[in-house]
Amino acid sequence: MSISEQAGVAVTSRSDPVVRKISVTEILDVLRKGASDFWAMPTHLFFLSLIYPIVGLMLARLIFGYDVLPLLFPIMAGFALVGPIAALGLYEISRRRELGLEPDWKDAFAVFRSPSLPAIVILVLLLLAIFLAWIFAANAIYMATFGNAPVSTVPSFFDQVFNTPAGRRLILVGNGVGFLFALLVLTISVVSFPLLLDRKVGPFVAIRTSVRAVAANPVAMSVWGLTVAVLLAIGSLPLFVGLAIVVPVLGHATWHLYRKVVAP
Repeated sequence: MSISEQAGVAVTSRSDPVVRKISVTEILDVLRKGASDFWAMPTHLFFLSLIYPIVGLMLARLIFGYDVLPLLFPIMAGFALVGPIAALGLYEISRRRELGLEPDWKDAFAVFRSPSLPAIVILVLLLLAIFLAWIFAANAIYMATFGNAPVSTVPSFFDQVFNTPAGRRLILVGNGVGFLFALLVLTISVVSFPLLLDRKVGPFVAIRTSVRAVAANPVAMSVWGLTVAVLLAIGSLPLFVGLAIVVPVLGHATWHLYRKVVAP
Protein backbone atom coordinates (compact mmCIF):
# COMPACT_ATOMS: atom_id res chain seq x y z
CA MET A 1 0.00 0.00 0.00
CA SER A 2 1.35 3.42 -0.95
CA ILE A 3 1.73 6.36 1.40
CA SER A 4 -1.13 8.18 -0.34
CA GLU A 5 -3.43 5.18 0.09
CA GLN A 6 -2.54 4.90 3.78
CA ALA A 7 -3.46 8.57 4.23
CA GLY A 8 -6.82 8.06 2.53
CA VAL A 9 -5.84 10.15 -0.49
CA ALA A 10 -6.85 9.44 -4.07
CA VAL A 11 -4.40 10.82 -6.64
CA THR A 12 -4.71 11.01 -10.40
CA SER A 13 -2.55 13.28 -12.52
CA ARG A 14 -0.21 15.93 -11.15
CA SER A 15 -2.32 18.69 -12.71
CA ASP A 16 -5.48 17.69 -10.83
CA PRO A 17 -6.21 18.53 -7.19
CA VAL A 18 -5.72 15.71 -4.69
CA VAL A 19 -8.95 14.14 -3.44
CA ARG A 20 -9.16 12.70 0.08
CA LYS A 21 -11.48 10.13 1.60
CA ILE A 22 -13.70 11.23 4.48
CA SER A 23 -15.98 9.47 6.92
CA VAL A 24 -19.72 9.93 7.35
CA THR A 25 -19.18 11.51 10.78
CA GLU A 26 -17.36 14.40 9.11
CA ILE A 27 -20.65 15.43 7.48
CA LEU A 28 -21.86 16.48 10.92
CA ASP A 29 -18.67 18.48 11.40
CA VAL A 30 -19.13 20.44 8.16
CA LEU A 31 -22.74 21.20 9.11
CA ARG A 32 -21.59 22.45 12.50
CA LYS A 33 -18.98 24.69 10.86
CA GLY A 34 -21.55 25.91 8.35
CA ALA A 35 -23.90 26.89 11.15
CA SER A 36 -21.03 28.62 12.95
CA ASP A 37 -20.24 30.70 9.85
CA PHE A 38 -23.88 31.63 9.48
CA TRP A 39 -24.34 32.80 13.07
CA ALA A 40 -21.03 34.64 13.02
CA MET A 41 -21.98 36.52 9.87
CA PRO A 42 -25.79 36.61 9.57
CA THR A 43 -26.10 40.04 7.93
CA HIS A 44 -25.81 38.58 4.43
CA LEU A 45 -29.07 36.74 5.17
CA PHE A 46 -31.20 39.57 3.80
CA PHE A 47 -29.13 39.99 0.67
CA LEU A 48 -28.71 36.38 -0.42
CA SER A 49 -30.94 33.93 1.35
CA LEU A 50 -34.27 35.77 1.25
CA ILE A 51 -34.03 35.60 -2.54
CA TYR A 52 -35.07 31.96 -2.27
CA PRO A 53 -38.39 32.38 -0.41
CA ILE A 54 -39.28 35.51 -2.42
CA VAL A 55 -38.62 33.83 -5.75
CA GLY A 56 -40.40 30.71 -4.55
CA LEU A 57 -43.53 32.64 -3.64
CA MET A 58 -43.44 34.53 -6.95
CA LEU A 59 -43.12 31.28 -8.89
CA ALA A 60 -45.99 29.73 -6.95
CA ARG A 61 -48.20 32.75 -7.70
CA LEU A 62 -47.20 32.68 -11.36
CA ILE A 63 -47.96 28.98 -11.62
CA PHE A 64 -51.39 29.24 -10.00
CA GLY A 65 -52.20 32.23 -12.19
CA TYR A 66 -51.24 30.60 -15.47
CA ASP A 67 -52.78 27.18 -14.82
CA VAL A 68 -49.53 25.25 -14.91
CA LEU A 69 -50.02 23.80 -11.45
CA PRO A 70 -48.41 20.45 -12.43
CA LEU A 71 -45.03 22.22 -12.64
CA LEU A 72 -45.18 23.65 -9.12
CA PHE A 73 -43.53 20.66 -7.42
CA PRO A 74 -40.86 20.17 -10.14
CA ILE A 75 -39.85 23.82 -9.83
CA MET A 76 -39.73 23.63 -6.05
CA ALA A 77 -37.68 20.42 -6.21
CA GLY A 78 -35.50 21.99 -8.90
CA PHE A 79 -34.23 24.57 -6.41
CA ALA A 80 -31.79 21.92 -5.23
CA LEU A 81 -30.34 21.77 -8.75
CA VAL A 82 -29.46 25.48 -8.80
CA GLY A 83 -28.60 25.75 -5.10
CA PRO A 84 -24.82 25.77 -5.74
CA ILE A 85 -25.28 28.93 -7.83
CA ALA A 86 -27.09 30.77 -5.03
CA ALA A 87 -24.37 29.74 -2.57
CA LEU A 88 -21.44 31.24 -4.49
CA GLY A 89 -21.26 34.33 -2.28
CA LEU A 90 -21.50 32.17 0.84
CA TYR A 91 -18.43 30.18 -0.21
CA GLU A 92 -16.48 33.42 -0.49
CA ILE A 93 -17.56 34.57 2.97
CA SER A 94 -16.51 31.24 4.51
CA ARG A 95 -13.19 31.40 2.65
CA ARG A 96 -12.41 34.85 4.04
CA ARG A 97 -13.45 33.88 7.56
CA GLU A 98 -11.21 30.82 7.32
CA LEU A 99 -8.29 33.12 6.47
CA GLY A 100 -8.90 35.12 9.65
CA LEU A 101 -10.36 38.11 7.80
CA GLU A 102 -13.42 40.02 8.93
CA PRO A 103 -15.92 39.36 6.13
CA ASP A 104 -18.60 41.82 5.15
CA TRP A 105 -21.78 41.10 3.22
CA LYS A 106 -20.25 42.97 0.29
CA ASP A 107 -17.59 40.26 0.08
CA ALA A 108 -20.24 37.99 -1.38
CA PHE A 109 -19.77 39.92 -4.62
CA ALA A 110 -16.04 39.21 -4.73
CA VAL A 111 -16.91 36.21 -6.88
CA PHE A 112 -17.34 38.64 -9.79
CA ARG A 113 -13.65 39.55 -9.44
CA SER A 114 -12.47 35.95 -9.31
CA PRO A 115 -9.82 34.92 -11.87
CA SER A 116 -11.96 31.82 -12.48
CA LEU A 117 -15.07 33.83 -13.33
CA PRO A 118 -15.30 32.53 -16.94
CA ALA A 119 -15.17 28.94 -15.66
CA ILE A 120 -17.77 29.77 -13.00
CA VAL A 121 -20.08 31.21 -15.65
CA ILE A 122 -19.75 28.03 -17.73
CA LEU A 123 -20.66 25.91 -14.72
CA VAL A 124 -23.60 28.18 -13.87
CA LEU A 125 -24.94 27.86 -17.42
CA LEU A 126 -24.54 24.09 -17.21
CA LEU A 127 -26.60 23.87 -14.01
CA LEU A 128 -29.28 26.15 -15.46
CA ALA A 129 -29.45 23.91 -18.54
CA ILE A 130 -29.87 20.87 -16.29
CA PHE A 131 -32.62 22.66 -14.36
CA LEU A 132 -34.51 23.44 -17.59
CA ALA A 133 -34.03 19.85 -18.76
CA TRP A 134 -35.58 18.65 -15.50
CA ILE A 135 -38.61 20.93 -15.95
CA PHE A 136 -39.12 19.69 -19.51
CA ALA A 137 -38.74 16.07 -18.35
CA ALA A 138 -41.20 16.56 -15.48
CA ASN A 139 -43.73 18.14 -17.84
CA ALA A 140 -43.31 15.29 -20.34
CA ILE A 141 -43.88 12.71 -17.59
CA TYR A 142 -47.05 14.50 -16.49
CA MET A 143 -48.35 14.78 -20.05
CA ALA A 144 -47.63 11.10 -20.71
CA THR A 145 -49.54 10.18 -17.54
CA PHE A 146 -52.57 12.51 -17.62
CA GLY A 147 -52.55 14.03 -21.10
CA ASN A 148 -53.00 17.73 -21.79
CA ALA A 149 -56.39 18.16 -20.10
CA PRO A 150 -56.36 21.37 -18.01
CA VAL A 151 -56.51 21.16 -14.23
CA SER A 152 -59.87 22.46 -13.05
CA THR A 153 -59.16 23.09 -9.36
CA VAL A 154 -56.31 22.65 -6.91
CA PRO A 155 -58.15 20.00 -4.81
CA SER A 156 -58.94 17.97 -7.93
CA PHE A 157 -55.30 18.12 -8.98
CA PHE A 158 -54.10 16.75 -5.64
CA ASP A 159 -56.84 14.12 -5.65
CA GLN A 160 -55.77 13.07 -9.14
CA VAL A 161 -52.12 12.77 -8.13
CA PHE A 162 -52.46 11.07 -4.74
CA ASN A 163 -55.62 8.98 -5.08
CA THR A 164 -55.39 7.37 -8.52
CA PRO A 165 -53.13 4.61 -9.91
CA ALA A 166 -51.91 7.00 -12.61
CA GLY A 167 -51.04 9.58 -9.96
CA ARG A 168 -49.07 7.09 -7.92
CA ARG A 169 -47.25 6.06 -11.09
CA LEU A 170 -46.49 9.73 -11.75
CA ILE A 171 -45.02 10.10 -8.26
CA LEU A 172 -42.87 6.99 -8.66
CA VAL A 173 -41.54 7.84 -12.13
CA GLY A 174 -41.18 11.56 -11.42
CA ASN A 175 -39.23 11.03 -8.23
CA GLY A 176 -37.05 8.44 -9.93
CA VAL A 177 -36.15 10.78 -12.78
CA GLY A 178 -35.70 13.67 -10.34
CA PHE A 179 -33.29 11.55 -8.32
CA LEU A 180 -31.14 11.01 -11.42
CA PHE A 181 -31.02 14.76 -12.09
CA ALA A 182 -30.12 15.45 -8.45
CA LEU A 183 -27.41 12.79 -8.55
CA LEU A 184 -25.95 14.36 -11.69
CA VAL A 185 -25.81 17.83 -10.14
CA LEU A 186 -24.34 16.51 -6.89
CA THR A 187 -21.65 14.64 -8.80
CA ILE A 188 -20.50 17.54 -10.97
CA SER A 189 -20.89 20.39 -8.49
CA VAL A 190 -20.35 19.20 -4.91
CA VAL A 191 -16.83 20.70 -4.78
CA SER A 192 -16.46 22.32 -8.20
CA PHE A 193 -17.67 25.83 -7.33
CA PRO A 194 -15.59 26.13 -4.13
CA LEU A 195 -12.59 24.80 -6.06
CA LEU A 196 -13.02 27.47 -8.74
CA LEU A 197 -13.15 30.19 -6.08
CA ASP A 198 -10.12 28.79 -4.29
CA ARG A 199 -7.87 28.07 -7.28
CA LYS A 200 -7.50 29.16 -10.87
CA VAL A 201 -8.52 25.97 -12.66
CA GLY A 202 -10.69 25.33 -15.67
CA PRO A 203 -14.30 24.09 -15.59
CA PHE A 204 -13.34 20.62 -16.78
CA VAL A 205 -10.77 20.19 -14.00
CA ALA A 206 -13.34 21.40 -11.47
CA ILE A 207 -16.01 18.98 -12.71
CA ARG A 208 -13.53 16.11 -12.94
CA THR A 209 -12.39 16.77 -9.37
CA SER A 210 -16.00 16.81 -8.17
CA VAL A 211 -16.69 13.48 -9.91
CA ARG A 212 -13.56 11.99 -8.34
CA ALA A 213 -14.60 13.28 -4.91
CA VAL A 214 -17.97 11.51 -5.19
CA ALA A 215 -16.36 8.34 -6.52
CA ALA A 216 -13.86 8.28 -3.64
CA ASN A 217 -16.55 8.91 -1.00
CA PRO A 218 -19.77 7.25 -2.20
CA VAL A 219 -21.25 6.70 1.27
CA ALA A 220 -20.33 10.10 2.72
CA MET A 221 -21.52 11.92 -0.41
CA SER A 222 -24.77 9.95 -0.39
CA VAL A 223 -25.36 11.05 3.19
CA TRP A 224 -24.49 14.63 2.23
CA GLY A 225 -26.91 14.61 -0.71
CA LEU A 226 -29.68 13.13 1.44
CA THR A 227 -29.01 15.73 4.14
CA VAL A 228 -29.25 18.57 1.61
CA ALA A 229 -32.51 17.21 0.19
CA VAL A 230 -34.12 16.74 3.61
CA LEU A 231 -33.07 20.17 4.90
CA LEU A 232 -34.26 21.91 1.73
CA ALA A 233 -37.58 20.10 1.97
CA ILE A 234 -37.99 21.13 5.62
CA GLY A 235 -37.01 24.71 4.79
CA SER A 236 -39.57 24.84 1.98
CA LEU A 237 -42.54 23.80 4.10
CA PRO A 238 -43.38 27.08 5.85
CA LEU A 239 -43.84 29.01 2.57
CA PHE A 240 -40.11 28.77 1.80
CA VAL A 241 -39.20 31.00 4.76
CA GLY A 242 -37.09 28.29 6.38
CA LEU A 243 -34.77 28.44 3.38
CA ALA A 244 -33.51 31.76 4.74
CA ILE A 245 -31.57 29.71 7.30
CA VAL A 246 -31.18 26.37 5.51
CA VAL A 247 -29.58 27.78 2.36
CA PRO A 248 -26.79 29.79 4.02
CA VAL A 249 -25.96 26.99 6.46
CA LEU A 250 -25.71 24.48 3.61
CA GLY A 251 -23.72 26.96 1.53
CA HIS A 252 -21.14 27.53 4.24
CA ALA A 253 -21.08 23.80 5.04
CA THR A 254 -20.32 23.04 1.38
CA TRP A 255 -17.18 25.15 1.62
CA HIS A 256 -16.01 23.15 4.64
CA LEU A 257 -16.89 19.90 2.88
CA TYR A 258 -14.66 21.02 0.02
CA ARG A 259 -11.83 21.70 2.47
CA LYS A 260 -12.11 18.19 3.86
CA VAL A 261 -12.35 16.41 0.52
CA VAL A 262 -9.82 18.36 -1.56
CA ALA A 263 -6.31 18.57 -0.13
CA PRO A 264 -4.70 22.05 0.08
